[in-house]
Amino acid sequence: MLEGWFSYFILFWTFFLIGSFAIGGFFMFRKFLKRLPKADGKSDMDWEEYYVEKTRKLWQQPEKELLEELVSPVPELFRDVARQKIAGKIGELALREKAKRINQDLVIRGYIVATPKRDHKFLRKKLNEMQIDVSPYNHLF
Repeated sequence: MLEGWFSYFILFWTFFLIGSFAIGGFFMFRKFLKRLPKADGKSDMDWEEYYVEKTRKLWQQPEKELLEELVSPVPELFRDVARQKIAGKIGELALREKAKRINQDLVIRGYIVATPKRDHKFLRKKLNEMQIDVSPYNHLF
């Protein structure tokens, strides 16, 4: 009787370990791909860090708080990565438009552009909760 139960346990444990390794490997591989240099010699993460560093002085406290509020639905485990990616895209837009400072419009547009379409419904819901009109951004959704 114990042998049958133990063999099922070993079988379950084997599948559990293989599944865990596969999931962990997937996320590590994605991070590795983001670190690979592109044709210009910089990786996606290098560009994110560049844009964040170049526009650090353009951020004001209300815009930082808005970004924090917008990334609050993201699970805590991924929040830092999401914040970095979104701030990088906002910085890229700010530099491209030669903005004097980061404003609410840039934060919202950068967030929309930086996030996948599946996350836009959460953004619309969050902006509605904050009583921010989304109609000027419909073309970006």
